[in-house]
Amino acid sequence: MYAVIESGGKQYRVAEGDVIQVEKLPIEAGKKVEIERVLMVSGDEGVKVGTPVVEGAQVTATVQEHGRGKKIIVYKHKKNYHKKQGHRQDFTRLHIDQIKA
Repeated sequence: MYAVIESGGKQYRVAEGDVIQVEKLPIEAGKKVEIERVLMVSGDEGVKVGTPVVEGAQVTATVQEHGRGKKIIVYKHKKNYHKKQGHRQDFTRLHIDQIKA
């Protein structure tokens, strides 16, 4: 069984036991989070596609940790102009516990 969820404006394909990185969520590490933006669920009964979300579907996950991604360098260059900037994106690592359809 797997599901497609939305978090932070991005879509993720998840199954029970998966570990994913999403945009930072304001929840403490070790706490449970219920994601109700489930766009699609596939299981033994077949595939359910939402318009835009599947009614009654829910994904339960545990927050493992918060962190910051690798630093990326943004370098802009033109004639007589250059600008170098760095950026690190915050993330939350989730462990998918259960998918309810």
